[in-house]
Amino acid sequence: MNTTKIDYKNIYYPPGGILIWIIIFLELITFGMALVAFVYDGTKNYEVFHQSKLQLNTTLGLINTVFLLTSGYFMAKAVHEFEHKNISKASLYLKITALGGLLFIVVKFFEYSAKIEHGLTPDTNSFYMYYWLLTAFHLIHVLVGLVIILWTNYSMKKPNSTTEAEDVKTCGAFWHMCDLIWLLLFPVLYLIF
Repeated sequence: MNTTKIDYKNIYYPPGGILIWIIIFLELITFGMALVAFVYDGTKNYEVFHQSKLQLNTTLGLINTVFLLTSGYFMAKAVHEFEHKNISKASLYLKITALGGLLFIVVKFFEYSAKIEHGLTPDTNSFYMYYWLLTAFHLIHVLVGLVIILWTNYSMKKPNSTTEAEDVKTCGAFWHMCDLIWLLLFPVLYLIF
């Protein structure tokens, strides 16, 4: 008889630690509820949402999707290299990850500037209220993620660094949450209605 022992450590201590996963879970619930409300309101005000969605720049949204997915790839590479004690490569990959996040912010700045220039603010209609709240809340997460990435990179490059794999995994988990949230926001905001 072959019995398999369950490794409860992996259940109670996921990569990055349980706290980051509680935060991720709560963030996903928050964004999920907002997206459900957005879709619900969109079905009630279809014409307003449809016309407003046509004013979004889908190309910029797609470019930002590529930036975040690419940066997510390099974040995974950074975790892998750190686990294999290749600090210089891990640092390089964290810098590329941060570059992807910075490029996302630059594109979002241009997109926001165009919206403001055309008078498309949260007061315009309910579509733009959701657009601004959801994308700005996500942008705050990206900014926090960049601070975490840069701090992690700085910490692991110090002589006699105490940075551990769990620290880098926590950084990666937060960054992948930003990717995932954008992968939910982009199609709902830019492609439906």
